[in-house]
Amino acid sequence: MSTAMNFGSKSFKPRPPDKGSFPLDHFGECKAFKENFMKCLRENSFDNSKCRLQSKDYLECRMDHQLMAREPLEKLGFKDLTDPSQADGDVKP
Repeated sequence: MSTAMNFGSKSFKPRPPDKGSFPLDHFGECKAFKENFMKCLRENSFDNSKCRLQSKDYLECRMDHQLMAREPLEKLGFKDLTDPSQADGDVKP
């Protein structure tokens, strides 16, 4: 007696990832920033409030390499760490 499973009755409908989902860094473009952030976390008992600058740098790297959607740093919780000249659309030197 064969037991055939019919998977064709339901169709799979792909959907875009939720906000916060982004590609892996397969080429290691931001590996140094990630390692710096992880080192900071380990040295500070994983208190991420002490590693905000490293976190900001890592996220900026990911945005610069299109590994995540570009978002204003203010929306990511880094308003106090942003350079006021950047708010006017100035480009980094």
